[in-house]
Amino acid sequence: MTPAARLKNARWAGLRDVSWRAYLLVLPALSLVLLLFGGGLGLAFLQSVGLLGLTGDGSLSLAAYGEALGSSQFWRSLGLSLYIALTTTALSTVLSIGLALLLRGAGRWASFACQLTLPIPHLVGIAGILLLLSPSGLISRLLYTLGWISTDQDFPLLVNDPANIGVMTHFLWKEIPFMTLILLAVLRGIRPELAMQARALGASPWQCFWQVTLPLLQPGIVSASLIVFGFIFGNFEVPFLLGSTYPRTLPILVYQAFTNVDLNQRSVAIALGLLLSLISISLIALYLWLGSGQPFRRRNFGGQR
Repeated sequence: MTPAARLKNARWAGLRDVSWRAYLLVLPALSLVLLLFGGGLGLAFLQSVGLLGLTGDGSLSLAAYGEALGSSQFWRSLGLSLYIALTTTALSTVLSIGLALLLRGAGRWASFACQLTLPIPHLVGIAGILLLLSPSGLISRLLYTLGWISTDQDFPLLVNDPANIGVMTHFLWKEIPFMTLILLAVLRGIRPELAMQARALGASPWQCFWQVTLPLLQPGIVSASLIVFGFIFGNFEVPFLLGSTYPRTLPILVYQAFTNVDLNQRSVAIALGLLLSLISISLIALYLWLGSGQPFRRRNFGGQR
């Protein structure tokens, strides 16, 4: 039996050893989740296919999904949402790993410093970005006072810009402390003897990080980056206030369809919302699959991994 098969059997054995009372304790919360979220998704799906709602004759139809998927605006919005979410998550992950390594031995004050930005609402952060980075903001005025620019039009467009720099800047300053806090907790749980043994065997500091520290950090990296990616991909208010005017992200596209005066667009809006959820779940499942290392394991001639 391969190590992967033994691990899988051990997990199933652990589930069988759980008392039925433990499942009963989870049942109320699980029932509430299934009732609220499962019921809501079910009703939304029925409306998107024309079986419920104010418009339509009650017959089954996939016209809303066809209209949503056939729109070029949908694919532009999907590309923009993926660009913002993937870029910001990647930058946040790399910077958080470096910051966590720097703050590893800094004590409790490091964790406290990472928590300072967490309670700040996103709307307050958006106001701060506008105050600092807009053409009439504080940085632009400071550069004008120093004589580095002649007018505010010389200041680079960082808010409502095509590259969505303002959006990603906001997400970075909010999500880096969050990810750093998680990675700090994981780092402090790693025994220092492992790195010392690797160094004693001749490993360089870079090899020690790549071969010892980073693999042990992987669970924290996967968990934190999944949370950050899911939040950014489905976020509405930040790209709505700081993002490019065209194209818009998928959540904004859903909002525009919902607020359309044409009630026939309501089913399209619901279809867009369900597609947004489906894409998010699919990307997270793909990330978990890739993070587990299953696609990269070599197969033996007998078909076993």
